[in-house]
Amino acid sequence: MRRVIRDNGLSLAFLTIFLLALLGQSFAGHAYTNEQLQQHNQAPVGYFEFITSSDFLVDVAENWQSEFLQFFLFILATVWLVQRGSPESKKPGDEGVGSDQDQFVGHHARSDSPRWARARGVRLWAYSNSLLILMGAIFLLSWFAQSLGGQTVANEENAQHGSPPLSWIEYVASPDFWNRTLQNWQSEFLAVGAMVVFSIYLRQRGSSESKPVGAPHGTSSVESE
Repeated sequence: MRRVIRDNGLSLAFLTIFLLALLGQSFAGHAYTNEQLQQHNQAPVGYFEFITSSDFLVDVAENWQSEFLQFFLFILATVWLVQRGSPESKKPGDEGVGSDQDQFVGHHARSDSPRWARARGVRLWAYSNSLLILMGAIFLLSWFAQSLGGQTVANEENAQHGSPPLSWIEYVASPDFWNRTLQNWQSEFLAVGAMVVFSIYLRQRGSSESKPVGAPHGTSSVESE
């Protein structure tokens, strides 16, 4: 058990932090919702009713979709674009998908390579792009869930004010939807760009996200090994 925890410590740590944060969000959101209902002389909602509501869904989904969009675009961009000196980038001249030999695929696969790395055709293409496909799929599902939850919340508010309900297309095209969406997108893109640039000149000893402390600014972590 100790070895399993040691070998998977990073994923287990972030999974635990994620679950605690999500639980904390649910408690805080439930309390906030009931405060708002009390101010309008309405009956409070139960915890289970709140976490299955559109209000909770839209708050969770709009953050998830922006995070996975960030990863999707960053993975795609780092295939073709480089940033000299950043450990988040390949070194200049290594742009592109790489040769079969570099990627250990086809007849260049090693004995311990994943089985689909030795395949051909569609299976090899799918596995070669599996990370990007998964990130894109989670982004689209989260974005769609956000749009459905947001539509429900918007129509509940419209009903309270005597306004007609919005169709899904109308809500997705509305300023409210894009205001909420772009607030998340711009912060994610800023964070990624800052990490790429700051990691050229700044270090964190022992982190795989940083170059060695004594590595020159103009080299990537791969070049400095």
